[in-house]
Amino acid sequence: MQLSHACSAILNQLEDVVHQLKAEDFCKPSSALSSATVGQHLRHTLEFFICLESGFKKGVVNYDKRQHDKWIEQDKFIALATIQRIRDFIVNQNEDQYLKLEVGYDRDSENCITIETNYFRELTYNIEHAVHHMAIMKIGVREIASYINLPADFGIAVSTLRHQETVMAR
Repeated sequence: MQLSHACSAILNQLEDVVHQLKAEDFCKPSSALSSATVGQHLRHTLEFFICLESGFKKGVVNYDKRQHDKWIEQDKFIALATIQRIRDFIVNQNEDQYLKLEVGYDRDSENCITIETNYFRELTYNIEHAVHHMAIMKIGVREIASYINLPADFGIAVSTLRHQETVMAR
């Protein structure tokens, strides 16, 4: 399935970067990222997938109720294990499922609204969200870990890659 394949490719790229990163660089603040770390951006990205996995089982997804698990952002081996767990979940889900998405945009209230959605739509959202954060991570990696060999397409949407290929072919 195309979505599962795209998601696996993203997770593979993230896994490769984490493998290459020195442990101290994984949680080293980057001035280009306003003192955030590559580990923090990775944790944030992975937690959206974790919310989808949890929501798939419950029938309700809420990305606002993330754990903000410090271990994922501080320990690259825990991050790698999390990537593998997410990959296993994604690869084993080939059927769509109706879901509800809870969102709350009122800063002064915890009240949420509920929107009908489905697993494939939320997986698509997670893929786009991951690519966005990978582009941010790329900035941090270039600053703090220039020894990392990033793939040319790291953090670039497939539609952008196709557009670039079209422009280059002219």
